[in-house]
Amino acid sequence: MEMPVTVPEQQRTLWSSLVEAVRGSHQDYTAGSLNRAILLLAVPMVLEMVLESLFAVVDVFWVGRLGANAVATVGLTESMLSLVFSVAMGLSLSTTAMVARRIGEKDPERAAVAGVQAIALGLFMSVAIGVPCLFFAPNLLRLMGASPEIVAVGSGYTRICLGGSCAVLLLFLNNAIFRGAGDAAIAMRLLWISNIINLVLDPCLIFGWGPFPRLGVTGAALATFIGRSIGVLYQFYRLLRGTERIRIFTRQIRVHWDVLFRLVRVSITGILQFAIAHTSWIGLVRIVSIFGAAALAGYTIGIRVVIFVILPSWGLSNAAATLVGQNLGAGHPERAEKAVWRTGLYNVVFLGTVGVFLVIFAEPVVRLFTQDPAVVPLGAACLRIVSYGNLGYAYFMVMMQAFNGAGDTITPTIVNLFGFWLFEIPLAYWLAIPLHMRSNGAFFSIAIAESAMAAASAILFKQGKWKKQKI
Repeated sequence: MEMPVTVPEQQRTLWSSLVEAVRGSHQDYTAGSLNRAILLLAVPMVLEMVLESLFAVVDVFWVGRLGANAVATVGLTESMLSLVFSVAMGLSLSTTAMVARRIGEKDPERAAVAGVQAIALGLFMSVAIGVPCLFFAPNLLRLMGASPEIVAVGSGYTRICLGGSCAVLLLFLNNAIFRGAGDAAIAMRLLWISNIINLVLDPCLIFGWGPFPRLGVTGAALATFIGRSIGVLYQFYRLLRGTERIRIFTRQIRVHWDVLFRLVRVSITGILQFAIAHTSWIGLVRIVSIFGAAALAGYTIGIRVVIFVILPSWGLSNAAATLVGQNLGAGHPERAEKAVWRTGLYNVVFLGTVGVFLVIFAEPVVRLFTQDPAVVPLGAACLRIVSYGNLGYAYFMVMMQAFNGAGDTITPTIVNLFGFWLFEIPLAYWLAIPLHMRSNGAFFSIAIAESAMAAASAILFKQGKWKKQKI
């Protein structure tokens, strides 16, 4: 019988590695070339984050045709939805850390059990968040400072986005299971499905193309909800069918209280960590809203573009988290540390290049979303100023996810508390109002604060306490 021919690792070309990364790799990430491990994990994770960011960008692209009130609705709702994202990301980071640690220990059975507990926790949180928001969406918009016109236009959008938070939570959690197991390509492919559906349905439901009703800004929320929900169904199908790294069997679909409590313990500080960060955006929106709908619309467009370019960097950061978790589980803390510094360098190169582009071409980029003469200069200023801090964001994201991948969610939470609420928000207020910089003051506070947090995170990471974290 003819023996299969294997290609030695050193003979693999960059192209063959990229193809393998997109198709899905079964490499052991606790051994072999570290650069190759980063590449195989980061490529699908970066593409996954690009696809996730498309939900936001596509919505603003079409909603921008409906006027400043519609765009402001999206901005206000996204600020409140950031609380949902904080819960989703907090649960996800603890899920990734726990699954990755078990995979590093060569125990896929316990990795699957951890995944089931995460899904159960996500379902509970979905009900707790979504049901009240279905009934109180208009009140939440008013609380955020929305005008009566914005409330009239946007209540349906807010109701669907916040009430349908189950799709967001489960999409994040299931992908966290795949990422922790090292199956990043699966997480990427399911978002292809979700985004294709969203891309098709968005203009149809917003403008009433073909047989679809004209729903205005509400149609954007409905399209995104449908796309994400179908993606979640595909995730469950893949988890139950199984991959070479992880599979959930029906006998495992029950509560394991010891695992659940450990997951809750790590998740609480993880949720708090992202809640602190994301609620700071609510504070910024509240400050920007003082200067009118045009400033708020410009901020919304600028931040959406920034999120679009930063989310791929989160893909690189997630790769670092998986490498940290799996290598700590395998007993290789030095390899874990080396992976973080190297991933951070790659992230600086990527995000620095993007930042230069956005500083130079800020106005043309904003004009892709709106031609409103009152909004364009404000959106361009937001995009340009925030991009000044890209090098800081690059290292900050990788360091935060490295701590989280090790199961140390307390350190990033403390950094976020001091950086966002005790530094960024007061700075934004001081620059915007007493110093009369208006909305530009809020934009400068973002770049300054996150650069400072990057420096603090690097210092704490070098101390190495995260290597001794148990999970």
